Parts: sequence; structure tokens; C-alpha cells
Amino acid sequence: MSSKDDLPREKQWKNLYTRSVKLARAQQLGIDYPRTTEKQLIQEEVMSKLDKKVNVLFICSRNQWRSPTAEQLWRKHPKVAARSAGTSPNARHKVSIEDIRWANVILVMEEKHKSRLAAEFTRLLENKPIHVLDIPDEYKFMDPELIEMLEQSVSNLLGLE
Repeated sequence: MSSKDDLPREKQWKNLYTRSVKLARAQQLGIDYPRTTEKQLIQEEVMSKLDKKVNVLFICSRNQWRSPTAEQLWRKHPKVAARSAGTSPNARHKVSIEDIRWANVILVMEEKHKSRLAAEFTRLLENKPIHVLDIPDEYKFMDPELIEMLEQSVSNLLGLE
């Protein structure tokens, strides 16, 4: 039994099943799966915080004033990768499946934007944090008051300086 093919089928179970089946089978067999030590988990967590940017998707209705301002403001931050989109069919950039998949965090300007996203992208949003910023549609692009509101609310939500 020197080659991998000579091993009994039970020892090759990792190569045969999907992740959920593997986890269930490992539990039945009393095997730790996946085999990751606590030290490795801590190292991965530290490295991910140091190296990775947080992908933040800003959403408003027409992607004209509020969300482009937020994108412009936060794209300069070293720990943030920012995009913006709109929920309206006539938005400059309508929110897409790719946008939702890309985002780690979704920040919407109003509660209605969250509802629209939930209606259109239900399955994709299952594990995505969505936060409502409560910023009304009464500001122009790069309005100083809008910038101040965005700086305060977004930095608090994301834990950034």
C-alpha cells in the first residue's frame, strides 16, 4: 500500500465529497477536519487584517451624488477598496451581481435601498453585512456636509481612523 490508489476507499474520502459532506463524514469518523491549528488560525487572521483591504459597496438610488461621493472619499483610504452603484434602472451604474459578490460590506444611504437589494439579490446577500447610513437625498456631489456625515458614519461602522 505505497501509492495513493492502493489505499482503502475510506482513507480517500476527502477527495470524493463536497465540503458539507466531508465535514459530516469527518464528524462520524471522529477526525478533525479541516486540520488547522489554533496558531495557524491566529496567523491567518492577523495577516488578513494587515494585507487585505475591505471591499465596501456604497448604494444610493441613481448613483449620482451620495454613493459616488462616498466612493471618491473612501477610495483614498489604505484599508478600503470602494465602489458605488445605484438601485434605480436609470442609475449611472446599476448594482450588479458582480458588485454584490465583490463587496465585503454594503453601505446603503436609505432603508429603501436595503429593501430593493434584498428583493433583487436575496441569495447573494445571505452572509453580507448591510448597514443603512440614513443619509437623505438632499446633497450634491462632494457637498461638505455630506462628506462630514460619510466620514463619521463609515469610519465608525468599519472601525477605521
